[in-house]
Amino acid sequence: MHCPFCEAEDTKVIDSRLADEGYVVRRRRECMHCSERFTTFETAELVMPQIVKNDGRREPFNEEKLRTGIVRALEKRPVESEAVEIAINHLKQRMRSAGEREIKATVLGEWVMEQLKNVDQVAYVRFASVYRSFQDVNAFREEVERLQKQPTPELRKLQLDLIGTNDSHHVSGKVADKASSKTPSKVSQVAIAKKAELKKEEKEN
Repeated sequence: MHCPFCEAEDTKVIDSRLADEGYVVRRRRECMHCSERFTTFETAELVMPQIVKNDGRREPFNEEKLRTGIVRALEKRPVESEAVEIAINHLKQRMRSAGEREIKATVLGEWVMEQLKNVDQVAYVRFASVYRSFQDVNAFREEVERLQKQPTPELRKLQLDLIGTNDSHHVSGKVADKASSKTPSKVSQVAIAKKAELKKEEKEN
């Protein structure tokens, strides 16, 4: 590979590692002429299905266009760029796994929304508001309410953890109640001792 600094042809790979969940190979190279180092990324070139637009037109899949739409939805959201690349790789993998030569744009749009829902729910609503062309505030509100009824995997795990904690507290409470019922309180212990003392005095008299 040509060196981007001096354009020499003699460069060597000094380090290789996987990136983006194994979909990309990251290689660190060094120029044998000027000793400068640079990084390259290697991906598999696979034929992607064509996208069928709503008006029937066909166009090649454009990864950069997909990335732009996702990034726009995630604008000013606390999401790392790596999460964007992972979402795009998942979408591409799903497109290839479909085994179709053509995929409708509406289907791809639904897949994008599914990915955004897992990455950031605010971005999901943003994308859905444009993709589904919400006509008024009520439609927007209905989508938000529908989303709230579907907890994220993290929230679902937290709910299960809380249920487990509450159950353990409930069980421990029952055990404590049983223990307390078997063990007399300090007041009852004093009363028993006082009664025994009175009986002893009566016998002596």
